[in-house]
Amino acid sequence: MKLDLLLRNADIITMDDRRPHATSLGIWQGRIAGLDDELDGLDAAEVLDLGGATVTPGFIDAHCHTTWFGLGLGEVDVSGARGLDQLYALLEADMAVGASGWLMATGFSQTQHGGGFPDIAVLDRITGNRPLFIRHNSGHMAVVNTAALRLAGAESASFPDPDGGVIVRDAHGRPTGLVQETAQRLIQELILPYSLEAIEDALDRATQHYASEGITSFTEAGIGGGWIGHSPVELAAYQRAAAHGRLHARAQLMPVLDVLHPLDGHGTLGAVAAGPGPAAAGAVGLDLGMASGFGNDYLSLGPAKVFLDGSLLGETAAVSEDYCSHGHTDNSGNTGYFQADPEALRNRIEAAYAAGWSIAAHAIGDRAVDLAISIITDCAGKYGPRALPNRIEHASVTRPDQVQRLADAGIAVTPQASFFAEGGDGMTASLGPERLGWAYRAASFTDAGVTLAGSSDRPVADGNVLRGMQAFVDRRTSSGAVFGNPDERLSPRQALAAYTTGAAAATGLSHLKGTLRAGKLADFTVLNGSPLTAPDIAALQVLATAVGGSFTYGRGRFPGVDRVGESARNTSAGSTFIRPATNRS
Repeated sequence: MKLDLLLRNADIITMDDRRPHATSLGIWQGRIAGLDDELDGLDAAEVLDLGGATVTPGFIDAHCHTTWFGLGLGEVDVSGARGLDQLYALLEADMAVGASGWLMATGFSQTQHGGGFPDIAVLDRITGNRPLFIRHNSGHMAVVNTAALRLAGAESASFPDPDGGVIVRDAHGRPTGLVQETAQRLIQELILPYSLEAIEDALDRATQHYASEGITSFTEAGIGGGWIGHSPVELAAYQRAAAHGRLHARAQLMPVLDVLHPLDGHGTLGAVAAGPGPAAAGAVGLDLGMASGFGNDYLSLGPAKVFLDGSLLGETAAVSEDYCSHGHTDNSGNTGYFQADPEALRNRIEAAYAAGWSIAAHAIGDRAVDLAISIITDCAGKYGPRALPNRIEHASVTRPDQVQRLADAGIAVTPQASFFAEGGDGMTASLGPERLGWAYRAASFTDAGVTLAGSSDRPVADGNVLRGMQAFVDRRTSSGAVFGNPDERLSPRQALAAYTTGAAAATGLSHLKGTLRAGKLADFTVLNGSPLTAPDIAALQVLATAVGGSFTYGRGRFPGVDRVGESARNTSAGSTFIRPATNRS
C-alpha cells in the first residue's frame, strides 16, 4: 500500500490514551492509516516535514450558528461600536451608500454601550422608511425601527405580544424598537426565507473562516424554521455548498422542532432501539422518516433543537430564584420564562423523540434545566435510547443536584467558555454571589462523568477555539475577575478534550473523529506550539487545517516537502448525501 500523505517530524497529540503521542502520521483515502511504527515499510505519494509543529485532532465546535455567522459577514457589523453614537454612525454610513431594501446589522450588545439600547426615534431619523433589523449577539432579541414594526402590523400599542416573546414598550405603550424571543419572528417573517444562493455564499464565507481557526467539524444549532432558521429548505443549501466544494468543514445539522410535522407510518406505541422504529401514534418528523443520524461523515442530521427558555444577559432564562439588579437582590419577581407552556413543550418533544429524534434542548436557567432533564429522561425511559446522545445546550445555571442527574441520564452539555470574557461580568451581576458558583460549570461536569462538548454559540460569542480553550483554563472576564467558581477551571488537556473527544462524543461521532488513530477520519489541526504546555493557549497560531487529509487552510505553509504527488480524493462508499468536491488550498 502507498500512503497518500505522510506527516513526519511532528509533535502529535493524539488524545488517544492507548498512544498519547506520536511523531508521524499516515493518511490513505481520507483516513488515518497509522502512526509511527504502524507505518514502517510504507511509502507515500507526498511527505510533509512539519519541523516539530504540533498536530492535534481537528477542532470541533459542537454548537454554533454558521449560516447566521456567514450572513453577518456580509451585513453591517456594529460589534466594534462603543457607545451608541458610534453605532448610529455605522448605520448612517450604510444609508449613505444609497442601497434599498432591508438594512441588516449584526453584533449588537447593550454591554458595549453601558447597558443602553438604541433610541427608536434616532433610528427612524437615520433610516426613514427603510426597514431596519439589528441582531442582538445573543440571538434572543433584536432592535428594529418603526418602518419594520409598521410592515409587521405591530406598531400599535394594542398589538398583543406573541406567546413566548415581548414587544418592549415604554410607559406610554409605544414600542421602543426592542423585540425579545419569539417576537422577533414578526419581523423575521418579512425577511425570510433567504435564497439558497445567499445561504450557500454564507456557508462558504463562514467555513473558510472556520478552517483558518482549525475547525474541521461543527454542529449547526437550528435550521429550517423558528427565529433561528433561515429557510425551510436550508438543508438543500448545505447540500449545494457541499457539492460545489464550498463547505470547508464537516457539518451536523439540528432542525428546529418547529419544522417537524406529523407523519403516518410510525406504528403503535412501544419502546424503540437506537434510530427510527416503532413509535407513538402522532409522532412528528421529516418526510420519508429521516431522523437523527441520517447522512454521511461530511453532512448529517443531528438532534432536533428546541428552545425551552431565553438568555442570561437578557434575563429571560428560566431560573428558580429572582434575578438581581446590579448584583443585589431586589425581589423584582423576575425569574425569566419558558418559550411555551411546559406541558406543551413536553408533548411536542415526546412526539419528536418517538419518531427517532434525539433532543437538543436549549436550557440556560436551572428551572429550564430541570424541565429538560425531566422530559428527556421520561422519553428515554418510554422509548429507549437514540442514535445520537441527547443534549442540553448551554446548561448555564446548573444546581449541584442537577449535575449527577445529568451524568446518570447520559445527557451531554455544551457550556460556552467564550461567554466569560464579554458577558461574565454582566452575568455575575444578574445572578448574584449565592448562585454564581452554579454558572457555566466545567470541571464539576467532567468530574461527574457528564460529556462536556466545547462550543462557541458563534456569532453570539467569540468562536476562536484556542481562545475558548484558554477561557476554560483561566475563566477570566473582561474586568480580569475569575468568572463563577475558580474550581470549575479545566486543565489544558481537559480544555483540548472539550473541543476534540468531548465534542465528538456529544455529537455521537466518537467512532469517526476526536482522536488520531488508525481507521479514523484524517481531520487534524497544525499549531505552532502545544496547547498542553503553552503559557497562553490563545496566543498559539493555526498553521494548517485538514479535513479527510485534504488541506482546507495553510497548505502552502510547509516548505519541507520531500515529494509532491497526487493526494487522496475524499471518497466514501455508501454516502447518503452528495460528496463535497476536494478543496485543497
